[in-house]
Amino acid sequence: MHEGEHHERRDDGAQDDGVRDDGVRDDARQHGGPARDAALDAAPHTAPGAPDVRPLDGFTVGVTAARRAEELGALLERRGAQVLHAPALRIVPLPDDAELLAATEDLIGRAPDVVIATTAIGFRGWIEAAEGWGLGEALLARLGAVELLARGPKVKGAIRAAGLTETWSPRSESLAEVLDRLLEEGVHGRRIALQLHGEPLPGFVESLRAGGAEVVGVPVYRWMPPADIGPVDRLLDAAVGRGLDAITFTSAPAAVSLLRRAEERGLRDGLLDALRHDVLPACVGPVTALPLEAHEVTTYQPERFRLGPLVQLLCRELPERARVLTVAGRRVEIRGQAVLVDGALRPVPPAGMALLRALARRPGWVVSRADLLRALPGTGRDEHAVETAMARLRGALGAPKLIQTVVKRGYRLALDPRVGAKYGDG
Repeated sequence: MHEGEHHERRDDGAQDDGVRDDGVRDDARQHGGPARDAALDAAPHTAPGAPDVRPLDGFTVGVTAARRAEELGALLERRGAQVLHAPALRIVPLPDDAELLAATEDLIGRAPDVVIATTAIGFRGWIEAAEGWGLGEALLARLGAVELLARGPKVKGAIRAAGLTETWSPRSESLAEVLDRLLEEGVHGRRIALQLHGEPLPGFVESLRAGGAEVVGVPVYRWMPPADIGPVDRLLDAAVGRGLDAITFTSAPAAVSLLRRAEERGLRDGLLDALRHDVLPACVGPVTALPLEAHEVTTYQPERFRLGPLVQLLCRELPERARVLTVAGRRVEIRGQAVLVDGALRPVPPAGMALLRALARRPGWVVSRADLLRALPGTGRDEHAVETAMARLRGALGAPKLIQTVVKRGYRLALDPRVGAKYGDG
């Protein structure tokens, strides 16, 4: 079975932020992490035809992750990207979670018939939090006396490390198989405790309740809005203003949180338009993508639901979006926030990039000062701003002859008709 298909069958709930897309923490971070990063670093890091240019040079990527954001940011920066980090959520620390404490006390006081453990990190955290509250022994005794179902091998390992033994675990590591088993056995009148991993699992819970079960959710960790909303607002402004080339999402709750904040600020339509057309939405897997695809946003996902493949996906997709022209005998590649001129990276200020994109929409055609003025960020009425920005653009490109001044009319790219498009091509 293809690995992507294997994980897609498993990811039936919200996942651990910044890790895998199926609710299970990527233990490779602790086991074999350096080897994994070494393998990633061994991959090509340069753009085709430009040996000194990294694949993400000139691109700006937003990171919404709360967990492992530094690792993801480092992977992106190592490949040349400018990173805008804006954690779209935070996780309530387990020892401070009053809801988890109340659920634990309830289960100790009134025994369930079945307990379903869904993630290793969540199960371990639950036991550790209970020990911190002085309830560790009581919780272990209760779990040892009920039917304990483990979603997969990592959860089984966490259960056994706690001195317990699971009753059963599905081969597929899928909650769907757990649900099938319970419904076949009959759940009417049974009390079932479900360890949640970030957000409720409505389809799973509703099926059990429809069968007559009492379902108790155990919220081992919960997503909350970030304590500082400023970085999220800056990311939203950058995305709507096309100052970002991509946004990475490593959990469905992060995507939901970003959309919710955009709606609160009246920017939801602008954000969705950016994600549909100009800002690449890169999701670690299909569950992460669901909130975006519900709004008709086409997302990009790696075949393997990990951070490394997510970065590799951006290294492929973003350079392919660059506009390449032959201008005045030079190869010009227009990237998100920079330009490659004959393979040399030339950072360009935002105003200059706005002018260059306006000229590149109709390469070889004259673009009036008035039209260029409208393309500038913070549009004013003084066309002198175009002349100032154009002078800075030419200086940044290091090749003034790339852009020609057409007296009393405007400016045009000095497109080479021998190898580039004709003046009339748009």
